[in-house]
Amino acid sequence: MMNVYNSLTRRVEELKPLEGNEIRLYTCGPTVYNFAHIGNFRAYAFEDILRRVIQFNGMKIRQVMNLTDVDDKTIRGANAAGVALTDYTKTYKDAFFADLKKLNIQPAEVYPAATDHIPEMIALVQKLMDKGVAYQSEDGSVYFKVREFPGYGKLAHIDFDNQRTGLRCAADEYDKENVGDFALWKAWEESDGPVGWDSPWGRGRPGWHIECSAMSMKYLGETFDLHTGGIDNLFPHHENEIAQAEAATGKEFVRTWMHCAHLRVNGEKMSKSAGNFFTLRDLLEKGYTGREIRYVLINAHYRTGLNFAFTALEDARKALDKIDRCVAQATDGEAPEWATKHLQDFADAVNDDLNLPRAFAALFELVRDANGKGAAGTLGVFKRMDEVLGVIFFENEKKEEAIPAEVKALLDARAEARKSKNWAESDRLRDEIAALGWTVKDSRDGQSLEKKG
Repeated sequence: MMNVYNSLTRRVEELKPLEGNEIRLYTCGPTVYNFAHIGNFRAYAFEDILRRVIQFNGMKIRQVMNLTDVDDKTIRGANAAGVALTDYTKTYKDAFFADLKKLNIQPAEVYPAATDHIPEMIALVQKLMDKGVAYQSEDGSVYFKVREFPGYGKLAHIDFDNQRTGLRCAADEYDKENVGDFALWKAWEESDGPVGWDSPWGRGRPGWHIECSAMSMKYLGETFDLHTGGIDNLFPHHENEIAQAEAATGKEFVRTWMHCAHLRVNGEKMSKSAGNFFTLRDLLEKGYTGREIRYVLINAHYRTGLNFAFTALEDARKALDKIDRCVAQATDGEAPEWATKHLQDFADAVNDDLNLPRAFAALFELVRDANGKGAAGTLGVFKRMDEVLGVIFFENEKKEEAIPAEVKALLDARAEARKSKNWAESDRLRDEIAALGWTVKDSRDGQSLEKKG
């Protein structure tokens, strides 16, 4: 039995498919106006663990992750760069998929881009107009009447009767204090430049919120199992998705909602002004691997804040090295009873609302006992755990990658520097090797190399 915390009911509930044996999952993807930062990837890593645990339990999954390639931010960025919106966003779409691969995040079944689904969005807005829950303002924009949807606020668990209502919120994102009618269709204005589509209400473009409602229902149906995102998406974005979809169809939109908490860097909110803003590329350039970064991102409960620090990356490197050395000795065969017990503890943990700290504890108990009792027959247990974790290196299954002569020469020079106890030179050579895309690992047996990513 897989149990998860449902943000809608604020209870831990069993996750089981509404139909057949397939979970239909919608995840809020990136707004492709810049490179995704590690705070974004905290959410994507959580959703990857969720996806893997669903499969771990023998259920199938159909995951849809949108790409927001038209909104206030993408339009501003494209116009500032003086390029077409499609050319501007393509750079960041490509980077996003490359980053997912670096973090060993499984691909979704569908990645719909907003600009490819304008007709579906127009049709949904028209449906809301026909039902009398939307209206056109004097400037040509179309707004959703929040007061006409009695259930508004049920996801955020806020009584909006005492909030500031009667306003119009044209911006794609706004705060709880600005509760009001939100834009479904935004009339074209000069700052939009060449971006715009024809509609029954004039030239313009969709609001951010209508994009997800239209695309999720197109690929998953009017009612589906599961919707996820960062806690910052809960209001207004997810609240507005519910209002749009349920007002249009009269049906329950999503059965279960799951949200992950914020990521902080060294205890502070991440921001460029604070100097603690990092993209995945920033961390890779510093010599860390995608595997090490993934380890840190998933080794906390998704509903608790994650404090990201470079010391955590160093600890991840040591922990993974310990796991690697044990797994290198593991063999196939019938698993000993104690190993099977650790696997059961692992399964109980991941099925308890994705309790990854407990799951990692079970993994390290397996490592401890395998080191003490022998690793014969434990390879299958390690592989089963890694179906969820996605961080274990199975040496016998990885194709050897040729080490470039330049990297080999630097590695030899570093060995000499370490022999001479010239630690400064050793560190310099390690950084030079890292810049070429390789990570040096030091152990009792000497140096080893691992391709970054």
